[in-house]
This record gives sequence, C-alpha cells and structure tokens, in this order.
Amino acid sequence: MSSLCEQFSFKQHKSSMYNAPANGLAEAYNKTLGNLLKKVVAKNKRDWHERIGEAFWAYRTTFRTATQATPFSLVYGVEAVLPLEKQIPSLRIAVQEGLTTESNAQLRLAELEH
Repeated sequence: MSSLCEQFSFKQHKSSMYNAPANGLAEAYNKTLGNLLKKVVAKNKRDWHERIGEAFWAYRTTFRTATQATPFSLVYGVEAVLPLEKQIPSLRIAVQEGLTTESNAQLRLAELEH
C-alpha cells in the first residue's frame, strides 16, 4: 500500500474506527436526512435515490433556530433562489438581474395577464 501511495502521490491518513457517540453531529444530520427521505419517497421506498436531492434542498433551505439562518445562507452568504422565483421574478431576482423598478413591475403585470 505504501508503494502505491508513493507512486500516485497519495497521502494516507489513519483514523479511529467508527464510533457513533463520538460522531454526534453527523448522526443527528443522518437522522434528520432519514426523516426527510421518509416524507418524500414513495410507499415502496425504492425511489429514495431519485428523491434525495429534494431532501437535501429542504434541509439546506430550512431556517435553523440555533444559527438563526439556513445552512445554504451560512455557506454562500445569501439565501437560495427558489425555482418559483425564477418563473415569477421577485424583487430579489430583479435586483440581481439589474432590472429597474418599472421594468420589474411590467414583467409582473405581464405574468398576471397570461
């Protein structure tokens, strides 16, 4: 193993065996993710791999009382743009895209008329 690591310039790190009590935060996250998946998967529970993105999105965009923020905003410094906001431009999207107040109002009126 040492010669293989040397050949490919890998650094090998050793760690202790898995210990659930010592991994409290990871275990809490896994429990939360499991609960989210239970809510979004079908009855047969065979489509979890197709729905895990939805569970991640829900977790990352849900406000946390302990941090007073969403995990997404803590990582990126801004709140996530919801897909609906792209279809019906919000003030935040208008500011990001540099729309004037008047052009934003015209876009919203046009959406209402359709």
